[in-house]
Amino acid sequence: MRITKSELEAVAVKPAQYPEANRYEIAFAGRSNVGKSSLLNLLTGRKALARVSGSPGKTRTINFYLVNDDFRIVDLPGYGYAKLSRSETEKWGAMMEAYLSKRPGLLKVVQLVDIRHEPSAQDVQMYDYLRYYGLDGVVVATKADKISKNQQQKSIRQIRQKLNMKKEDAVIPVSALKRTGQEELLDVIESILNKERSEDEHK
Repeated sequence: MRITKSELEAVAVKPAQYPEANRYEIAFAGRSNVGKSSLLNLLTGRKALARVSGSPGKTRTINFYLVNDDFRIVDLPGYGYAKLSRSETEKWGAMMEAYLSKRPGLLKVVQLVDIRHEPSAQDVQMYDYLRYYGLDGVVVATKADKISKNQQQKSIRQIRQKLNMKKEDAVIPVSALKRTGQEELLDVIESILNKERSEDEHK
């Protein structure tokens, strides 16, 4: 799949602000500063679709992007930013819960982890959360250019083990800097969309 068109459709903090549930959605979640904005810009081929910020915790809203006039990419607020107050953290949890548990058309959440570090307790918690909602199964290991190919394989094994992933689940190393891994991720997204469409046709 190639993304030839992408535009910001809605910025939301509550369900009333979501766009109409008339498209399939693939959401992206990860710790603050894991490289989510850079990944979204890489996938869409746009330099500033998602704003890249040096200060973590910047995305505090759920951002809906319409892609190829066909489906949505949804950018979820980053988790694990230490400077958030308890009330802000609780707000974040309620916002995520409302979206993940009730959104029609949400097919999968791609979780991002930094390939250089073992997944944190919050990464594990997030993946368990996604598993609970049946949205797990695709993990992107960001900043893959920072370590050797040999080290990448070790890190991927560690990610799989730590998140207790199934054999068929995908871990895709991606480097926004070197522009690698995005084709594989787009292929995975395309196959998720195609599978759902074909199931819909047979209903």
